[in-house]
Amino acid sequence: MKEARPTQARVLVSACLLGQPVRYDGQSKGIVSDWLVALGAEGRALAFCPEVAGGLPTPRPPAERQGERVITVTGLDVTPEFDHGAELALALCRREGIRFALLKEGSPSCGSGRIYNGRFEGVSMVGEGKTTALLRRHDIQVFSEDQLPELASALALAATAAGS
Repeated sequence: MKEARPTQARVLVSACLLGQPVRYDGQSKGIVSDWLVALGAEGRALAFCPEVAGGLPTPRPPAERQGERVITVTGLDVTPEFDHGAELALALCRREGIRFALLKEGSPSCGSGRIYNGRFEGVSMVGEGKTTALLRRHDIQVFSEDQLPELASALALAATAAGS
């Protein structure tokens, strides 16, 4: 009888980091990483854009967090779409048993260490996006594209723990 191998952890990944043109400006922010390509080839990277999932079009006006609200440069309150996208991300993680996320730094949805200051000045500050905040409240570890080694280490630790 063949021994079952523990399932390797999957990662929720900002779709723009995987080259999908879903950013507000209709572009992507695809990152060049052999490790991330391998993760995708193993079926372990699950692309998701909370802003598009929440109902926003591409392209769309830039938006920034202003406290708990998310406002576009034109003054439109898009908080409901951002909150809905965050809830859909959490639901997907729960359904798929995902405990790790790789999300786009600086985004009002996905920023994990910094976001823009809400005044559309191109100035960032310490903070997190709506999706990151919700995922972290539910014990999902969130990493930015600047933290690939840390994410790889966390996945290795999870695999080791699952195998013991």
